[in-house]
Amino acid sequence: MATVPPAASRIAVVTGASSGIGAATARQLAEAGYRVVLTARRKDRIEALAEEINAAGHSATAYQLDVTDRAAVDEFATAFTTVGVLVNNAGGALGADPVATGDPADWRTMYETNVIGTLNLTQALLPKLIASGDGTVVVVSSTAGHATYEGGAGYVAAKHGTHVLAETLRLEIVGQPVRVIEIAPGMVRTEEFALTRFRGDAEKAAKVYEGVAAPLTAEDVADTITWAVTRPSHVNVDLLVVRPRAQASNTKVHREK
Repeated sequence: MATVPPAASRIAVVTGASSGIGAATARQLAEAGYRVVLTARRKDRIEALAEEINAAGHSATAYQLDVTDRAAVDEFATAFTTVGVLVNNAGGALGADPVATGDPADWRTMYETNVIGTLNLTQALLPKLIASGDGTVVVVSSTAGHATYEGGAGYVAAKHGTHVLAETLRLEIVGQPVRVIEIAPGMVRTEEFALTRFRGDAEKAAKVYEGVAAPLTAEDVADTITWAVTRPSHVNVDLLVVRPRAQASNTKVHREK
């Protein structure tokens, strides 16, 4: 059964909340009784989402934040005495080039956002999560963090980094009142992920999902995250891999002709 968050644990911070999985997760956590704090670089997007959530009778606050800016993250953390949930969702992929020709700048950007961004928020808010007496860190990784595929090495390397961060953190804070949950989605069709990866090339982005009857949606992943977060406090969902039925692995996808 889902649990209602106690008062000290009621604040949920969601990074990358301006669209896709982050926005959907913010909506669902708000519906589950959390006071959600929406962070992203696009201020207009998160302010509009906060207004939508508040209009629905829930509680949301928007805070413009670049997760790779450590000084800004540390300043953000000072706003809280306790935090109940941190959803490290900010990330993304750039390019699909082989190792031989991949752009080091793309690799660096992906590592900075996916890994260092997660590190920054986790380090800054971990004392607040512990202080709540019932905290949860969620790391949204990817099936890319568990298996390789051609043309994806930069993103795969970054998501392996987020996976290892979550796995190691869980070992290091065992005994503290904080759970560490990793959610690893497979093929998810959102409005921006593939389009960003291919730098706005809509044709290339569409080919990722071509012939796949029902990829996951942002809401599917958000539902998975919310389910894991709302388990009783003693239940830790260490790792949950979620794929559409049409996908058996990163390289095995059923496509209808």
